[in-house]
Amino acid sequence: MCGIVGIVGRADVNHDLYDALTALQHRGQDAAGIFTCDLKMHQRKANGLVRDVFQPHHMQALRGRVGIGHIRYPTAGSESPEEAQPFYVNSPYGIALAHNGNLINAGELGEEVFRDELRHVNTESDSEILLNLFASELARARRLTLDEDTIFGAVANVHRRCLGGYAAVALIVGYGVVAFRDPCAIRPLCYGVRETPQGMEYMVTSESVALDALGFELVRDLAPGEAMIITLDGKLNARQCCEQPRHAPCIFEYVYLARPDSIIDDVSVYKARLRMGEALAEKILREWPDYDIDVVIPIPETSRTACLPLAYDLGVKYREGFIKNRYVQRTFIMPGQTQRTHSVRRKLNAIGLEFEGKNVLLVDDSIVRGTTSRQIIRQARDAGARRVYFASAAPPVRYQNVYGIDMPAMTELVAFNRSEEDVARAIDADRLFFQSLDGLVDAVQRGNPRLREFDTSCFTGEYVTGGVSARYLEQVAEHRADSARSARTAAARDAWELPT
Repeated sequence: MCGIVGIVGRADVNHDLYDALTALQHRGQDAAGIFTCDLKMHQRKANGLVRDVFQPHHMQALRGRVGIGHIRYPTAGSESPEEAQPFYVNSPYGIALAHNGNLINAGELGEEVFRDELRHVNTESDSEILLNLFASELARARRLTLDEDTIFGAVANVHRRCLGGYAAVALIVGYGVVAFRDPCAIRPLCYGVRETPQGMEYMVTSESVALDALGFELVRDLAPGEAMIITLDGKLNARQCCEQPRHAPCIFEYVYLARPDSIIDDVSVYKARLRMGEALAEKILREWPDYDIDVVIPIPETSRTACLPLAYDLGVKYREGFIKNRYVQRTFIMPGQTQRTHSVRRKLNAIGLEFEGKNVLLVDDSIVRGTTSRQIIRQARDAGARRVYFASAAPPVRYQNVYGIDMPAMTELVAFNRSEEDVARAIDADRLFFQSLDGLVDAVQRGNPRLREFDTSCFTGEYVTGGVSARYLEQVAEHRADSARSARTAAARDAWELPT
């Protein structure tokens, strides 16, 4: 879950890239980077939020009317500053690339590009492997100058060799921006246009909110397997580069990852979440018609949209019972369990009068580890709630996501190998309601009936790309365990610590 953006403009794009990354900040708070080009290449990337990574003197140096940017989510194995994107290779042509997603066969591909194509990968990031793979495919054409057929052919070969979910933007020096989406369209990617007196400008990005923030008009999402080229002189060409595309976007984007004001694959995230709340209310009414709920309270902020129609359909008061400190990061995407635990305590403060002596239904977008849910329920009880019920707008998360969402090892998921009653006891809820998978799919699909399939692997354990073996899942689990992550983070900090 990273954020990417590419812009071909008529003037310097540095500030537009900065604003676009700021609009995408919810997709990752670990690192940020920008790469621009005029006659020379200019880049700045580091760990931290956008506002911290880019100071005025950095922005002044990022010259050029074409550029790409990246927001990094703290993926296991990519905690050090050297993992920040975009990545760059000099040969052929000079290419920078930013990537959102995960390659399942990254280990195999890394060996291939080193052994067969004599390319060195200097980090643990599969994004650098993807860059070298794309560069190698371009180099096979052995052309001094690029044309569209060569680029589209290179992307087609990337699709044939890569397995996983990925959306990427690449800047080819002296040529323009190339964007492509994986054959299942698991990770989101859209583009828009903005008319200026100097001519048309183009942006490719993970979410439409970045287009909105800069006055670009959303044109459409890239199709599964599609590639798009935007040249420096403002010409746009797109082509299907996959022989058997299969449209199965990640449904967790609609549950949690995306901003509610985004449009993804022609579905309003906001309206999808409203329908999630309606479906959850129907389930509660069906299973517990004589409920004794006094008040419905959302857990800020993602669940608010679903919580409103749920309260309305139940005929119960909706109240804001928690005040959020907006200067604390999203706990789901924090890199370590200790950080997440401490952050929950700092992030939310209960309003006692909304809880005192009441039976409270708390609503959240999902339950992953259960750590946050358990602490929030404890806060509600400490604030005087008589009984605390809990509802999740998503089904139980029981399996790892391998397509770019760095969910923990399955054994760290609170719903893994547990019934809903067991999960309720684990988080100390008096009663627990999960969304049904059918209800979730329907809530999204009603926004775009042409979407016939979704990646729901974190709920079902069924992976749309295939090729996900039990051994691979074991390796991912070992890599993502909090103990392993903490050790890597400490080692990376020690390696980058400056001498005093």
